[in-house]
Amino acid sequence: MNEPIIVIEDLVKRFGDSTAVDNLSLKIFEGELFGLLGPNGAGKTTTINVLCGLFKPTGGKVLVDGFDVQKETSKVKSLIGVCPQDTAVFKYLTGRENVELFGSLYGLPKEKLRRNASTLLNRLGFNGYADVLTSKYSGGMKRRLSLIMALVHDPEIAFLDEPTVGMDPQSRHAVWTFLRELKGHGKTIILTTHYMEEAENLCDRIGIVDHGKLIAVGTLDELKEQYGVNCLEDVFMQLTGRKIRDEM
Repeated sequence: MNEPIIVIEDLVKRFGDSTAVDNLSLKIFEGELFGLLGPNGAGKTTTINVLCGLFKPTGGKVLVDGFDVQKETSKVKSLIGVCPQDTAVFKYLTGRENVELFGSLYGLPKEKLRRNASTLLNRLGFNGYADVLTSKYSGGMKRRLSLIMALVHDPEIAFLDEPTVGMDPQSRHAVWTFLRELKGHGKTIILTTHYMEEAENLCDRIGIVDHGKLIAVGTLDELKEQYGVNCLEDVFMQLTGRKIRDEM
């Protein structure tokens, strides 16, 4: 296995009297596609926001490629791309304009930005739609566009928070193929999802969190063997006491 590219040690994040992340420790390895699963409110998005430097931790330490997220935030941000849970696109701009606007924030040269944008728009099925206003896009198209916006600067690490929610099955499988290709190019991907089959099909390892705590981590086969079940949803049920779809 490669060296850990993300190291989380005893991470705590509180909001007032509420503890969103509770002494979470985890290592994610370079080139790994890691699934972070849990019910709504389990602490997944908060953890990602700390890893991205958006939230200051209450306690603990987080390193991304050896850089302390709090002390060397600018170096961390140059390495990462983030597809947030909530879709955020400018509806009076076209898909291409949204991507190029976001990519310009990373200081990409114009020619490289245009080339990257065109490549990703074509790869994720925007032929004929790249120059259409996003106000005319479906929810699934906006989610695919958010993914492109997160990756246009070719980051080494991608944080994808429920990237396929709202997509039809065909689009979802197209994104799965794309994520496998990214992993094949050595990218590290941290994925949260409410789709058990997505995690089963894509992830090298899976971590399950509940009430801010990491309660299980391993490969799919390791988790199934450890808990004596036949599928990931049964692991999830056994650990949390409820089906993940009941939380949606």
